Amino acid sequence: MTPDPAGFDPASYVFSQPSATTAIRASTVLPAHRENVELRTADGHKLVGELALPESGGIRATLITLHPLPTHGGFMDSHVYRKASYRLPALAGIAVLRFNTRGTASARGTSTGEFEEGIGERLDVEAAVHFAVERGLPNRWLVGWSFGTELALMYGASEPVASEVEGAILLSPPLHRATDAHLLAWADSGKPLKVLVPEHDEYLQPAAAAERFSLVPQARVVGVEGAKHLWVGEKYAGRVLNEIVDEVLPGGAGSTDGTAARLPQEWDGPVATAHA
Repeated sequence: MTPDPAGFDPASYVFSQPSATTAIRASTVLPAHRENVELRTADGHKLVGELALPESGGIRATLITLHPLPTHGGFMDSHVYRKASYRLPALAGIAVLRFNTRGTASARGTSTGEFEEGIGERLDVEAAVHFAVERGLPNRWLVGWSFGTELALMYGASEPVASEVEGAILLSPPLHRATDAHLLAWADSGKPLKVLVPEHDEYLQPAAAAERFSLVPQARVVGVEGAKHLWVGEKYAGRVLNEIVDEVLPGGAGSTDGTAARLPQEWDGPVATAHA
């Protein structure tokens, strides 16, 4: 993707009221208060992002999203996070903060700095959490995907982040950079850790993940049949969003059979369409 130097404006979505209930598809954008934001790191970098808030009602939870590896195409618009921002404010009352880590570009713009192999990115995680705290966003959770899981594991259970987040949800953790020491820190923290592992992940599959995460007694490893590392397909993206909501809402989303409750798949109200 060639980033727009002016930065994508979320106010440019054009909403209309369909004559009938709309099926929620990959490009469906539901109403929310969306704004471009900038995060400032302790070492002086500017990280570009977007905050999507519920249009009405209170904020029930906040997702601080950490994207996949930027050197392999990961950024704040990686599709699961984009769909979370399109849907969860309206469907579940959840705020979604997305941002580009240092040196990462997307349609929103380019964050300053350069990729630092997950080391300098510690300050990016801290800046995002600080922003959420300063904005008064409640019930804050880290959501990491691939490289983003490494950041969540390495920095989420230590200060200044640990005391400001409820826990973390990991999508496709490779456990390349995060070590047993980081897992043990999570174990000591006692904070919830939900781990979604695709059956056909190229890096870490469910059985191996269960063994590695056995170091964290409170971790819950969920193997997802048929899925791959990138969660391609509405079936799998939708499953991820349901699992996230089930974890972060107080008391869960209400399922009784051990599976995540289903988000609505239709919407009766104004919609817009995102253009890839």
